[in-house]
Amino acid sequence: MKVPHLVQYQGSKRVIAPEIIKFFPDKIDRLVEPFSGTCAISILAATENKCDNFWINDINEPLIKMMEECVNFPERLVSEYLNIWEGQFQADQNNIDYFYKVREEFNCGKKDSARMLFLLARVVKGAVRYNVHGELNQSCDKRRYGTKPQIISNNALEISKLLKGKTYFTSEDYKKILALTKPGDLVYMDPPYQGTSNKENSRDHRYIQGVDFEEFVAELAKLNNRGIDFIVSYDGMTGDKIIGKHLPKELNLNHIYINAGLSAQATLSGKKEITYESLYTSKNLKCKQDESMQLEFCFG
Repeated sequence: MKVPHLVQYQGSKRVIAPEIIKFFPDKIDRLVEPFSGTCAISILAATENKCDNFWINDINEPLIKMMEECVNFPERLVSEYLNIWEGQFQADQNNIDYFYKVREEFNCGKKDSARMLFLLARVVKGAVRYNVHGELNQSCDKRRYGTKPQIISNNALEISKLLKGKTYFTSEDYKKILALTKPGDLVYMDPPYQGTSNKENSRDHRYIQGVDFEEFVAELAKLNNRGIDFIVSYDGMTGDKIIGKHLPKELNLNHIYINAGLSAQATLSGKKEITYESLYTSKNLKCKQDESMQLEFCFG
């Protein structure tokens, strides 16, 4: 079965999601995503029947409301997206100026799900960017008009079939979510990527809110002490360049490098370098060796 995805979103783990879910335990009462983005892991887990109870959270409220609308009211989301998408082709509109008009409306308070979806569909490389005021400021991709409504419709309806009636949506700080988890849950975390900000606890231009390293480590220690299973995507490397700090050995986690393919940034610079993304699993989860995943090492 082809796995649906609503819209291109930079930082999504959709490409390596099949490798990540290989580390899921056989039985999961509930899958919890405190940094869900566009829910690639939950969507794949539902597709593979890994779980039938999901808690999807992201501090980016318009993003989480967009996914909630997709799951619970897909036809309405598609209809509203169609109206906005078609607006760029009106005779009195320049399609690029139209994008910036919609972006301004969004930043001025019209943060409905269809506008969020249209902006994601038309920004450069599906990469959202925010200014210091939390306003979207990414540029329009001038080469395309955004995902066609029929493709959005097909994917939204499939995602709804997978997750409707099984999913709880929130937009809270991740620490609040972790405090409410319980044994039997599996927590998958993909926090703001290290190396994208000079100060991890400050607002990053790619994220609504950053994550402090020491604070995050302390939260993982709490999960360990409470017997909550978790998986974390957190750091990595490209070529011989390490991106971000490793999580400390004192947490007693399994650490795996997953081959994520050629680095797009390195390719633009005329280099062919492989990007490896770190995956950490809590001590109760098996550390599986699988050549097809091209794992570099695994240790407890």
